[in-house]
Amino acid sequence: MPSASTPTPDRIRDLIDGQLIELSPGFGAKDDLFEAGLDSMAIMQLLLLIEENFGVEIPMGEVTRDNFHTTTAIALLVAEKQTA
Repeated sequence: MPSASTPTPDRIRDLIDGQLIELSPGFGAKDDLFEAGLDSMAIMQLLLLIEENFGVEIPMGEVTRDNFHTTTAIALLVAEKQTA
C-alpha cells in the first residue's frame, strides 16, 4: 500500500475532484483533465496542493499540457520530483 506521501493517480484525483473541478464518477487515471475542465487557475491551485501534500515544487517550466493532462502524468511528475 502506498504511503500518504506517494503520488498515485488516485491521490492526485482526490486533490482535484471537488476542490478544483468536479470529475465524473467514472473519470479514469488516463482521462483528459483539460477536457474535464482543468484550466490555468485550477493548475495554479493544484501546484499549491501538490507542494502541501507531497513536499515538492513543480517549476513553471514543467507546467505543460503533457505533464498535466492526466492524473497519471501528474503522479509521475511528482514522483520524479520526489526522487530528484
